[in-house]
Parts: sequence; structure tokens; C-alpha cells
Amino acid sequence: MTVKPKLNLAKTLTWRVLASLTSFIIGWVVTGNLDFGLAIGAADVIIKIALYYFHERVWYQLQFGVEKENNNRN
Repeated sequence: MTVKPKLNLAKTLTWRVLASLTSFIIGWVVTGNLDFGLAIGAADVIIKIALYYFHERVWYQLQFGVEKENNNRN
């Protein structure tokens, strides 16, 4: 099984959109300030996108829970 880094990147981007939107909404609702919510959402995107990508790559390198397929059928 081969997982290419572009899969991790695609997962990173889609997750980050959802998670940052959530952070923005929470910041806006809690403070009642749209600009503050946007600032939280923007910081969330910039910081956490890199953290998630590297987190994903480390887990892949560990091979934890990954089984190689055996294509030999005897």
C-alpha cells in the first residue's frame, strides 16, 4: 500500500476548511464581534494546516495499524 503525500495534503485542506469555519463561528458567537471571529479563523488556518500535515505524515511513517496486502493467492 502506498499513500502519496498529495492525499495527505488533500485531506489537510478539506479538514482545515471545516475546522477553521467552526473556529470562526465560535469566535463570532462567543464575542459577538465578526472581525474577531475572522481573525481567529485566519490564525487557525495558517497555524493548524502545517501542524496537521506533519502530524499525518508522522503517523504514516509509523505504519501503526497498516497491514500490507498479500497478493499471492495459493
